[in-house]
Amino acid sequence: MSYPVTKTDAQWKALLAEKGAEPRAFEVTRQAATERPFTGKYADNYKNGTYVCICCNTPLFTSDTKFDAGCGWPSFDAAIADGAVVTHVDRSLGMVRTEALCGHCGAHLGHLFEDGPTDTGLRYCMNSASLHFSPE
Repeated sequence: MSYPVTKTDAQWKALLAEKGAEPRAFEVTRQAATERPFTGKYADNYKNGTYVCICCNTPLFTSDTKFDAGCGWPSFDAAIADGAVVTHVDRSLGMVRTEALCGHCGAHLGHLFEDGPTDTGLRYCMNSASLHFSPE
């Protein structure tokens, strides 16, 4: 899949360092790593605002779609707009899951599950390291 924004690994690392991103941001966003549950800075953030991609600043989720799934990662029931978050079948670790990626730069965000408690039935389970929160 191709994305409007592409960079080399060295460019992504430099950009994330300039932004003061979390230490694991490169591994999470560019290598599909996962932060440990209950360790991300946005897991318990319930302020009003917008969550954007740490790599390219694309708006991804709004605070009114965030809920506590009890899983230890920020969870949302809907993306901010069609195409903001795209999905891909992830067959890693001996499982079949739906990987969630930034639709603009392809950053790994987390995974999408169809077990959400709201009307959408969706749970976007995201890594805090892949996000930046912009308060209202």
